[in-house]
Amino acid sequence: MARQDREKTMKNVSSGCYKKPAGDTRNNWVTMMFVTKKRYMCFRKQSHINTCVESFRELERFGFEFGDFGFAGNHVHFQANISKKYSVEVAEIMLKSWSSKWIFEKHPGFRKRYSRGSFWSGYEHHESTGRKNLDESSMYIRDQQQHHKVVVVDDAQQKLDMFLPPSGDAA
Repeated sequence: MARQDREKTMKNVSSGCYKKPAGDTRNNWVTMMFVTKKRYMCFRKQSHINTCVESFRELERFGFEFGDFGFAGNHVHFQANISKKYSVEVAEIMLKSWSSKWIFEKHPGFRKRYSRGSFWSGYEHHESTGRKNLDESSMYIRDQQQHHKVVVVDDAQQKLDMFLPPSGDAA
């Protein structure tokens, strides 16, 4: 009798895996703001903005995830989901050092203004951004140019179609 009871209970038992799922599953969105050294107005050209965004996006291979970016002349607001491997302080150091390196490589003229090689000031601001206020944060970030009345010159190189034959064939 006892054996039959055990067999009945064993049929109802399901084996499951209690391991954590692979990857980082937590939400660690942070809204950050970095200011340029001496508050120079470096983000009035689209090419400078593009370089900064590209440099941040290069860090996606380390587990960072980025939301919206907002540039306002002398500072940038952005959203970042920081991997659990990094503290906010380490993430800030990585973001600032990597982006300043890229900016100096792509725009050598910045070396004249920043002769000591530090592009960002020591000031930074960050605040946790939960799912509830992620939309509010995005709206604020996207509205930076209007909020600060900054006009960005679109100097990014674009393809000109006027030199291509109308059929699209290159001879």
